Amino acid sequence: MAKDSRELFRVTLLGTGAPPPVMHRFGPSTLVEAGEEKFLVDAGRGALQRLHQLDIPFSQITALLLTHHHSDHVVGIPDLWLTGWIRRPWGMRQVPLRGWGPVGTRDMMSHLAKAYEVDIRVRSRIYSPEGVATEVQDIGEGVIYENDSLKITAFEVYHGSEDLPALGFRFDFGGRSAVISGDTTFNENLIRHSHGTDLIVHEVTGAPAELLQSSEQLRRITNNHTTPEQAGEVFARVTPKLAVFTHILLFGEFAAADLIPAARKTYSRALEVGEDLMRIEIGEDIQVIRFAP
Repeated sequence: MAKDSRELFRVTLLGTGAPPPVMHRFGPSTLVEAGEEKFLVDAGRGALQRLHQLDIPFSQITALLLTHHHSDHVVGIPDLWLTGWIRRPWGMRQVPLRGWGPVGTRDMMSHLAKAYEVDIRVRSRIYSPEGVATEVQDIGEGVIYENDSLKITAFEVYHGSEDLPALGFRFDFGGRSAVISGDTTFNENLIRHSHGTDLIVHEVTGAPAELLQSSEQLRRITNNHTTPEQAGEVFARVTPKLAVFTHILLFGEFAAADLIPAARKTYSRALEVGEDLMRIEIGEDIQVIRFAP
């Protein structure tokens, strides 16, 4: 029997990559479906192409949540905002695009409106002006959205030496929960907010030890992220039903296939290396569904 759509709790990894513009891992973006609501966590390169592959109308996105303002996490916003407004089978939003993000999010969106001023002026003659408006809030740590069945909590994480605020998000729905880490180093606050979760989707970076020893630039980059060994320690303390790697940033000869063996030094339970369009159904059990074109 098909599950009632009001009971659906699903996380889909739209893009599991990092800045390199590769075809098999699009930019960071995660879709969280809770009942009939759809939340997009970050909008990296190709987020709309991935939504289109899933036949999800862009106008149906309830809200956009941003973990931080690095370009690889936000370059898809104009596409989501404007293409979701235009009347097509995949668009025609007639209400403002809602969103939450760290300090600076409202300013960023206001500047986008200026950048696309000509396009907005011309298309507003045809399409609903409300559909191109935005309702965006700067947020910090705390509950940012709540109704009878869903609660979304933002929590602070630490993106290493990067001088910018960064957030993770926890979704609690129907007695189940999922956590999206955002970009972070090993983080005690993330662990505290993730206790008891069914699913944790966590960033990761991997590099050979000899390469780290020879490259100061590479050490700086990896120090802003979480190694698979460190992530394994996070998972061991959180004890989710399933842990999944995303925002996969690899250097040298370190491959995606090396991530799980490295994490196994500290973690032995269910663990997956995320793939673009991987769907994770969260219920009494957790089901991982890989995309079949």
